[in-house]
Amino acid sequence: MTKYAGILFFMVTLWMTLSCGRREGTLIQGRIEHIDSSYIIATYLSSDSLVIDTIQVDDKGRFSYATNPDTLTAYSLYLNHFESAVVVFAGRDERIMVKGDASLPDLIAVKGNQVNDGLTLFKSENEDLLKQRAHLLGNLSLSSELDSGTHYSRSLQEELLKLNVLNHELSLRAEETIKANPAEMFSLILINSFFVQSDNPVALERVLGYMQGDVMKTPLAARLQSYLEKVKRSAEGASMPYFTLTDKDDKEIYSHDFRGKYLLLSFISTAGIESRETVALLKSEYAKVNKDSVAFITVYIDSDIYPINDPGNDSIPWIVVPEKKSWGSEIVETFNVQFIPFNMLIAPDGIIKVRNVPAQEVVDVIGDSSGN
Repeated sequence: MTKYAGILFFMVTLWMTLSCGRREGTLIQGRIEHIDSSYIIATYLSSDSLVIDTIQVDDKGRFSYATNPDTLTAYSLYLNHFESAVVVFAGRDERIMVKGDASLPDLIAVKGNQVNDGLTLFKSENEDLLKQRAHLLGNLSLSSELDSGTHYSRSLQEELLKLNVLNHELSLRAEETIKANPAEMFSLILINSFFVQSDNPVALERVLGYMQGDVMKTPLAARLQSYLEKVKRSAEGASMPYFTLTDKDDKEIYSHDFRGKYLLLSFISTAGIESRETVALLKSEYAKVNKDSVAFITVYIDSDIYPINDPGNDSIPWIVVPEKKSWGSEIVETFNVQFIPFNMLIAPDGIIKVRNVPAQEVVDVIGDSSGN
């Protein structure tokens, strides 16, 4: 009896040890096909600090990552040397399973809690659209690499139009899901994914209006509300926010200097075909306007590259601003500039008339606005 009692005690102790081990900590594991490196880079925020870890991957794409979040945490898993990524949400002592294909990151299934399950269900319900979008994004990436003239630019524009249509359809599908699940965290994440990078605050305000319950007390909900207020300040129909700039001759420029005039704010880069084409088109438009009633400002937002060093930009006949802080500059933040080239027209009364006005349509829009 003593021998068997000892064995039984050992087995119970071992079982308890293994069980406790399984309950302690969070484990993210799974298999992702078509990974061409031996590791995944994982990043997440912990106590306002960015943590970066390396996860080993075997030759079949299998991996296992142990971590210890105190609360629900977003882990970004970067695949194939940052070519693609998937976001995994994990809380304390959870087991999260990841399965999919690195070439289709938007369709990678993540399961293990209500947030991941809800997002994965949305992915599976919209698999066709997400595959089409992945295909288009691949074409756009290839076109950008090959682009060396107008031929490819025209093709690029067609692909961008298709992408916009797909993104719009996905946004509609996301809104349906959000409306049907107004108290879920995954709905808030869908809002962050599909309604944040937008010039129009109407849709964002509408979908945030669906949300209810404790989820609206979370930090993400607070950030989305704050972002909504920022977008509203620079939306069409809003009063132009105050700004100060320093032009290439070190002269201070103030927003109130342009009261009583149409103001075209143009954000571009010293590099890239689209930016060069925008400058050429704006020169053509500028030649047609009355300089007493219309002003142009072009803001270059390259990191440490100054447009005055590029001879092609010296001939611009209007105000040129080399913005030293690039995407981190105050005017980019104030006017919610998401991409370049980007043009915004402000009316003489200081009201933002049109965001993202095509360069070749500036004169027509001014004429329509003034009743000419």
